[in-house]
Amino acid sequence: QVQLVESGGGLVQAGGSLRLSCVASGRIFSSYAMGWFRQAPGKEREFVAGISWDGGTTYYVDSVKGRFTISRDNAKNTGYLQMNSLKPEDTAVYYCARVRTVYSGYYHPHPAEYDYWGQGTQVTVSS
Repeated sequence: QVQLVESGGGLVQAGGSLRLSCVASGRIFSSYAMGWFRQAPGKEREFVAGISWDGGTTYYVDSVKGRFTISRDNAKNTGYLQMNSLKPEDTAVYYCARVRTVYSGYYHPHPAEYDYWGQGTQVTVSS
């Protein structure tokens, strides 16, 4: 059983920063790509960022390019999403997830491609 536990969300003013963490159980975290999604009320779940199994390649949706950074520390079984210059439109519940297929690349935009999900963490950006 794989568990992903998220932390780091909160309330921040526009222009501020947050770093989300996603801690995975088990010793095989390093073999799997992962992604971050977000979902605002009344909207579809959106693929925000992805990172390959080895951390060598990354993807960002256009709306967060230059502001968000996805990374991973396999020694700590942890993925991160650093969010800078936050905007009110970034307000959402953020989820980390693990790609189903071992040794995958960075681009997996559909939720069905993931087998394990974090519990979600609320990010609220005030103006």
